[in-house]
Order: sequence, then C-alpha cells, then structure tokens
Amino acid sequence: MNWIKNFVRPRIRSFLGKKREMPENMWVKCPQTGKMVFYKDLQANLWVVPESGYHMRMPATERLRHMFDDGEYEAIPLPEVPQDPLKFRDQKKYVDRLKAARAKTGRDDAILAGVGWLDGVRVVIAVQDFEFMGGSLGMAAGEAIIRAMREAVKRRCPFIFFVSSGGARMQEGILSLMQMPRTTIAVQELKEAGLPYIVVLTHPTTGGVTASYAMLGDVHLAEPGALIGFAGPRVIEQTIREKLPEGFQRAEYLLEHGMVDAVVPRHEMRAVISRLVRLFTHQPALVETRAEELPAEEVGETKPEEPAESDATESAETAATAEYEKENAPKDGEAAESASGADMQEDKAEARSSADEAKEAEGAEKESSPPAKAEEARKD
Repeated sequence: MNWIKNFVRPRIRSFLGKKREMPENMWVKCPQTGKMVFYKDLQANLWVVPESGYHMRMPATERLRHMFDDGEYEAIPLPEVPQDPLKFRDQKKYVDRLKAARAKTGRDDAILAGVGWLDGVRVVIAVQDFEFMGGSLGMAAGEAIIRAMREAVKRRCPFIFFVSSGGARMQEGILSLMQMPRTTIAVQELKEAGLPYIVVLTHPTTGGVTASYAMLGDVHLAEPGALIGFAGPRVIEQTIREKLPEGFQRAEYLLEHGMVDAVVPRHEMRAVISRLVRLFTHQPALVETRAEELPAEEVGETKPEEPAESDATESAETAATAEYEKENAPKDGEAAESASGADMQEDKAEARSSADEAKEAEGAEKESSPPAKAEEARKD
C-alpha cells in the first residue's frame, strides 16, 4: 500500500495539477445570526454585517483612513518604553506574548494615533486596537495616549479617541495601573487648553480603561451593541448571585441610564463627529445639499446649448418685421391728408353731439311749457 501512496497518488496529482488552496478568511460568520458573510462585502460595509447590522471589530488602520479626509493622515511617533520591566511569566513569557502580538498586528503596541483633517478641520485621532493583547493598557499604551493628547494641545486641535480594551495589562502589574492617573492628567491638560475631547466607546470597553480616560470625555458616543462596563457581567452575577437584566452593560442600556450621550451606527459616526467638532470649535456647519437641488452647472451637468439655427431665425424675423414697417409707413403728404381727415371727422362728431344737445333742450322746454300756459289761462 505504501507504493500507492508514495508513488501513484503523487503521479496522479502531478498530471491533474496542484490543488488550488482556498484562503481561510474568505468568509466570516456573523455572531448574531450565524450566517456567513463574504470578507470583501464585510470590509466594504465598514465591517458591519449587512443583514443583521452587527458591528464587527474594525481594524485600527481602516478606522483612521475612514475618519480622515481622503484617508490621509500623519502618524504620530510614539515613545519607546521598557518591554518587560517585571520579567513577568505565566504560561508564556511576557516578551514572547509581545512578539506574537506584534507579528499579528504589525504594530509595537495597542495604540495608533494620527493627525489630519476631518471635513476641513484639523484633528488628532487615536485608536485602541483590541487585536493587540485585548487592547490592554500598559506602559507603552499609556505613553502613546499621553503623547497623542499633548500633540493635540500643541497643534490646538480637538482630540478624538476610539476606545476598545479589556483593562489594565496584568503582565505589568502596578506599572500598568499607574497609567490610569497619568492619562487622567493628560485629559486635564486638554480641558485646560479648552480643546474638545470626544470618546467613542467600541466593543468591548471594560476594566481600568473605563475607570479612567474612557469616561472623561466632553461627549461620549458608543457603537450599537458595545459592551461597556468595569467588571464583566459574568463576574457581577457570580458576586451578587442575581440574574442581571437583559442587555445589561450594552450601549443601548447605558444610553437609557445616562451613561453615554448617543449610540451612533458606524456609517453615521464620521458625520456626527464632524458636526460635534465644528460645533465645539465654532466653525460654520457644512451645507449638505442634494444633487437634484443644485443647478446643472454645480452638479457637473451642462445646460444644452440652443442650436445656431434659432439665432439665425430670430435675426431673420427681426429684419423682415423692420422691412414691413418701413414699406407700410405713411409718406409726408399721406400723413398730412390723414391728419386733416382725422380733424374733419372730429369736427363732424362735435357737430353731431351739439345738435343732439339742442334737440334734448327743445324737448325739455316743450315738456315744461303746458303747465305755464294753464296757469296764465287760470289767472285770466
């Protein structure tokens, strides 16, 4: 049997050609409905499942390209920090975990920040990537957040933060917890400079991140269905030994209880943030006019030009009218005769009117004369 596997089967495969390998990530399963979605369709729809509207995690680089005008921005260089100050090790070395996360995402840590234009207004946008060790807050992430916020203060522009994290990074211990007050001080520097700080809470946002800079913004927006809280719902249920209400710690639940200002779908997030930035920076609002309401020149359509024959026809008609008036215009003698004839007709009309008035006066006298004669006869 070995000769069949080792000789015959490879020979048959060589005749038929190599088997075409199918990429593993061509189809993505919707966590809400269980349906399979084509990868390209999901990416074109901003990582929102078309049928169910479920918001998948959006890569950090695509998030920045979507927010900035024309997808162009200047990446903010982030400072370097010690990789493993505590020499931490659990099932794996912390250094090995960092290497694996960097190979997976192609970045040094969980924060990616850039400066660019949002509908004509300069802004600084930072994104916390959950793909890098759950977006956990460590020394490198804390330094990156502080650098990005101070860059906004330096450039005098608003700061927008897309947050997604499981909390502080346990492999760095107390050093990761110290990033909570440090980032809080950086937020205070933004407020002292009078600059807007807009926070967008994405799925999930929990732990020490929720307890620090994620809840210190001027406006808190959230994506639909995002899990937002400090401890997870399972831990809470085990602690209090009670069943939590449906939708607890979700964005919609927090909106009803005043924890966030608005729940905004991903397709509308850019426009909402743009309006908020213009409102806070006292910029004029963008005028959104539909194409059918614009004149043809502004839409790009050109008005159809009238043919040259119409101009020639109008000029010909004008010339013919002038020539006809010239031919039928009365001469000097004819004009005098017509004027004298008109005078004679006016004299005749006046004579007729005076005759009619005389006849009316005679009739009135005849009517008034008999009573006068009767009075004279009575006197006699």
